[in-house]
Amino acid sequence: MKIKILTLFPAMFDGVLSASILGRAREQGLLDVSVLDIRPFSDRKHKNTDDYPFGGGAGMVMTAQPIRDAVVAAMGDDFQGRRIYLGPRGSRLTSEKARELSRERELILLCGHYEGVDQRALDTCVDEEISIGDYILTGGELAAMVLTDCVARFIPGVLGSAESPEEESFSDGLLEYPQYTRPREWEGLCVPDVLLNGDHAKIRAWRRRESLKATLRFRPDLLEGAPLDERDLKMLKELKEECSCES
Repeated sequence: MKIKILTLFPAMFDGVLSASILGRAREQGLLDVSVLDIRPFSDRKHKNTDDYPFGGGAGMVMTAQPIRDAVVAAMGDDFQGRRIYLGPRGSRLTSEKARELSRERELILLCGHYEGVDQRALDTCVDEEISIGDYILTGGELAAMVLTDCVARFIPGVLGSAESPEEESFSDGLLEYPQYTRPREWEGLCVPDVLLNGDHAKIRAWRRRESLKATLRFRPDLLEGAPLDERDLKMLKELKEECSCES
């Protein structure tokens, strides 16, 4: 998969794209990420990429021309993918959306900055707007990093295990179950016995129950849209009764 990130601050991506899982994925040829500086595409003498907003108001707005030319350059002659603007009014980034985007051949990510982007650039150069949450950042760079990392995890081979992304939080609408590693006992705290007996059926049942328990405790809103079967609903009822007794 190819991801091209258009930004005014390309240096922000140096460490993120070269380290850890993303760095390995690029080295192995599983992910091709490039960062394109928007400034050189400005047709103004001093390569300005922002201006005062019509109608007044605080701050500056990114101009349409350099964005359009940068997007055209990033697309090349045979672009087959999706052009995305990272902005607060976009649809929410979810695991389902990331999985969908991971099937694209190419992505172009446009990072806004200052007080926003000239709407004409968005109308002509963007297929979709995506938000990573209901809060304001100083620019779209951090959002582009989050989206790139999230999408990369669904590309086959990136995590090294086909099961990994499907077992993590939100993959099935629930939070993940607790994880443990060696030593078996640490400062008086022990790993649950069920994880040590080798009975995989019991381990799966325990993990499912703990996943429901964590979701009920920390993100009960997720339960409304989660795909729950009769066994899940029975466990959930038992967990709610336990909570009532404890309170």
